[in-house]
Amino acid sequence: MAGIEPALPAPAHTVAPHAANASADPVCGALSEGSPGTPGDPGSDASSAGVTGTAPDVSGVAQLTAVQDRLAGWISDLSTLHDLTERLAHTRTLEEALRELLRGGAALVGARRGLVVLAPADGLGPETTVGLGLGHAEIGHIETVPRRALSYARILDGLPERGACGDDVPAPGAGRAPDPRRSAAVAACTEISEPDIPGEKGLDPRLREVAARLGYAASYAVPLTAEPIGRTGAAVWLYDEPAEPTERQRHLVGLYRAHAAEHLARLLELHRSRQAIEILREELLPHRLPRIPGVRLAVRHSTGPRGGGDWYDALPLPDGALGLAVGSVTGSGPSAVAAMGRLRASLRAYAVMEGEDPVAVLSDLELLLRLTEPARSATALFAYTEPPSGGPPDLPVPDGLTGPPPYPDDLEDMEDDLAGEGWGSARLPRKLVLAGAGHCPPLVLGETRTEFVETSLSAPLGMLACWEAPSVEIEPAGGETVLLYSDGLLQRTGESMDRAFTRLHAAATGVPGAIRHDPEAVVDHIVRTMLPQGLDDPSSEEDVVLLAVYFEE
Repeated sequence: MAGIEPALPAPAHTVAPHAANASADPVCGALSEGSPGTPGDPGSDASSAGVTGTAPDVSGVAQLTAVQDRLAGWISDLSTLHDLTERLAHTRTLEEALRELLRGGAALVGARRGLVVLAPADGLGPETTVGLGLGHAEIGHIETVPRRALSYARILDGLPERGACGDDVPAPGAGRAPDPRRSAAVAACTEISEPDIPGEKGLDPRLREVAARLGYAASYAVPLTAEPIGRTGAAVWLYDEPAEPTERQRHLVGLYRAHAAEHLARLLELHRSRQAIEILREELLPHRLPRIPGVRLAVRHSTGPRGGGDWYDALPLPDGALGLAVGSVTGSGPSAVAAMGRLRASLRAYAVMEGEDPVAVLSDLELLLRLTEPARSATALFAYTEPPSGGPPDLPVPDGLTGPPPYPDDLEDMEDDLAGEGWGSARLPRKLVLAGAGHCPPLVLGETRTEFVETSLSAPLGMLACWEAPSVEIEPAGGETVLLYSDGLLQRTGESMDRAFTRLHAAATGVPGAIRHDPEAVVDHIVRTMLPQGLDDPSSEEDVVLLAVYFEE
């Protein structure tokens, strides 16, 4: 069998006592005619007795039965090992793989609880501890034991048990350079078994105390090592009673953890790549949303496992204006993230110069994309809003007073208006001018309406020789929210686009009236309704952006 050493120790429950003295080929020995006798009785003529019928060859039959039992045991072990490694191979995240490693190893060594520590030797992380049958509090108790007394910690620190390696392994000397041959040998023999923690002498008292409190009496720890990282961590399984794995169990769990360590190394590299892309993406997106008088913002976004090009922006502009944008770049991975960053930075520059004309902003962006990245396309939506123009609202003339306002009784109201950095900025409606290039239409949510904005049909950026589309102007009333989003919010539902749009409309309509004044609560409600698995669903490849713009009353 591939990956299984031929000289396996026999299962203790299947080998008869007399089989230990059998020949190297008991099947041939039992079936060969003319043999002078059996290993159990050298002087007998078993073959002759079998021919005359005077006595059956009991010893040969027993040997054949023992071999069949041994083969059945091997096949059973191989089937178990195959099932466990197949389940491990189906895990897609580091945490899933670590939990499955603990479950599979516990089944092989006959333990009920355990923990695995992920601590890559290259120091690049991530570092985490996952338990099987152990909660955070119980793991915390174990971590209070001095590190030198914990078997898995000694493995992580490169401190194998005294005498664990054979005499052929060179010992380090004072001032002697590290020997690669010793390092490889140490890595192969740093399995640490503590079969009787309550009764074993020389153990740390704190270890005994914690073991008694948590109810375990023995442990078996092994390293997890795979190239090119080297040591990735260590696993330890805990027994309720004094015990230790048999030689055969050690061999099987060794095969299993070799496969597990390779799988963990692959997932670790994938996790680091995704993390690097996520950090890059986060750095390219706004660190915080701007605070504009009369407007409150909230956003939720999530990146797919491979890193995508969905983005958003909220840009303070001169004279108290605000620019809002969402978009998506084709492709995935680092190249799409980099293209998203270039596109967003360019849009910011155009918005500062000509933000009051969203069509001009997108036209310039399309020209730039076509000239610099002709093989790429993108969708985008840009919206521009500025404070209402005009002076303070007309004040009534109290009885008995003449002359122009303001009057003393109205000074408090005027101060409230001035605190908003504009005369009546929270009372007069804001105009929102927007233009889209192949992007999803905004959704307006209010007390009296929930409707999509009727934007004109337009092609994505980079698809036509000359892009142009008319702008749309709306006036959100006080207390209304405008939702800008990427198509990933719709595609993650797994439904057709028409049904996904209907679902989004229903989710917005179902926002409770008590939270409609809070954009943070609004986006959370819509995400929960649209995506029951949450934003961080590892099974989805789509990016998600949801930006809520609430206009105060």
